Amino acid sequence: MRKYIVVLALMIASLSINAQTEETIPVVNKTSEDMQEDLQQVLKPTYGDYYEGLSKKITFDRMIPPYGLEVTFDKTVHIIFPAPIQYVDLGSNRIIAGKAGTSENILRVKASIKDFEAETNMAVITQDGSYYTFNVKYASEPEKLNIEMKDFMHDGIAANRPNNSMDIYLKELGSESPRIVYLVNRAIYNTDKRLVKHIGSKRFGIQYLLKGIYSHNNLLYLHTSIKNSSNVPFDIDFVRMKIVDKKMVKQTAIQETVIYPLRAYNFISSVGGNQVERTVFTIDKVTIPNDKQLVIELFEKNGGRNQSFVIENEDLLRAEEINELKVK
Repeated sequence: MRKYIVVLALMIASLSINAQTEETIPVVNKTSEDMQEDLQQVLKPTYGDYYEGLSKKITFDRMIPPYGLEVTFDKTVHIIFPAPIQYVDLGSNRIIAGKAGTSENILRVKASIKDFEAETNMAVITQDGSYYTFNVKYASEPEKLNIEMKDFMHDGIAANRPNNSMDIYLKELGSESPRIVYLVNRAIYNTDKRLVKHIGSKRFGIQYLLKGIYSHNNLLYLHTSIKNSSNVPFDIDFVRMKIVDKKMVKQTAIQETVIYPLRAYNFISSVGGNQVERTVFTIDKVTIPNDKQLVIELFEKNGGRNQSFVIENEDLLRAEEINELKVK
């Protein structure tokens, strides 16, 4: 009798568990079409002013107003920027762009497709940290084929200033703003003082001088001058800066460290007969041991009137600190 009671109890417990399982596990009777529709709802793109997740609306004062630019297929539009071009981004393959020849601050733009309808855009960043944006559309006869983007500090139009020009930083300049570097270079060039009077070279009617050494934050600025007293133009091949041992038994690559200028303000390719030209070089702030020296070499293209001078460590330590910047 006891066995029958135990078996009956087990059967009742089993039925109870099955009932609970059927109640807790829902039965899905959706067809594949219903499941596909649910998936489309999850993946559905957003439109209008709404975004998935937390977002903040960009206000108008954060917007950088674009310039309007017309391009065509059979003609090229040239845009002249006040500083060398660092970066160009095209909104679509309907337009093409590139630097004009060996020029660093002139951009060529034209349409790659005739009569394209949809408007596109283009963005340009220059080495002085300025940002320019354009809305580009097709025109059979563009109204402007040659455009000069003036320095926003001198164009007299406040609205023309790139709103975020001071916020664009370039890797090679570290924490220094490209705009500040540009202004320091220009201020040194425009002031044209000769603070250093003992460093330079003069041969074959060419005089190459170091007029000043300046310091601002973590950068050094070298103000140089080339005077051509001859009637023959002096064509510049390249300028090389390197740290070398004062006493070299044998000149090898191991015994010298090349310094690459970060910027060169008013770097010219030729000095005419009986003319003077000046350049301001920007380099990383360096100090050199007493047994080494900084050598700056100027090479003539297809000629032998090369020049060089030496900068000692004590000269670098006496660099003029720039604390106040006057913009003229």
